[in-house]
Amino acid sequence: MNNGTTDSKITIAVLGGTTRVQRESIKAAQYIADFAGKLPDVEVIFVDPIDFNFPGDGNDPEGKDPRYSAIVEQADAFFVVVPEYNHSFPGSLKRMLDSELSLYNHKPIGLAGASSGAWGGVRAVESLVPAIRETGLVVMSWDVYFPHVQDIFDDQGAIKEEFRERYETSLGKLFDELLWFARLLKSAR
Repeated sequence: MNNGTTDSKITIAVLGGTTRVQRESIKAAQYIADFAGKLPDVEVIFVDPIDFNFPGDGNDPEGKDPRYSAIVEQADAFFVVVPEYNHSFPGSLKRMLDSELSLYNHKPIGLAGASSGAWGGVRAVESLVPAIRETGLVVMSWDVYFPHVQDIFDDQGAIKEEFRERYETSLGKLFDELLWFARLLKSAR
């Protein structure tokens, strides 16, 4: 085993966290995917759950979407934007995560919360962490939050200039940790 460095690309799947139609959190997910795509030696796969079909709960064969299965198998790391609805995470996100339990083991995951309120999805992220740990994913210690998410991005989904530096700094810290773990765990798998 090496010291966690490798010359190969790291593939990160960035997941939007809900299938709701009027969802501001998808703007945060796309922003994070764009941010990660500019990092050296990183390939990003953007996963919008609205494009997939998870008809049931659990990881039974009929609850899987083969396109998502292929992404999970290919990904070295994950990043999920967790919108907060009623103080928790969406059921559609849980169904998506539960569909591939055997493929997540020893892969790192970064989390961002998003909400229309002042807490920025912290309750949703904190309630999701125990479920994520059960999947075998390695949760990073640093999270990013988007309080009043509807005010951070413009109508086209671009981050407003007054928020750019704050989120680039926060995401930089999180991605430093995520990529370090991704390289280390990839070399050990």
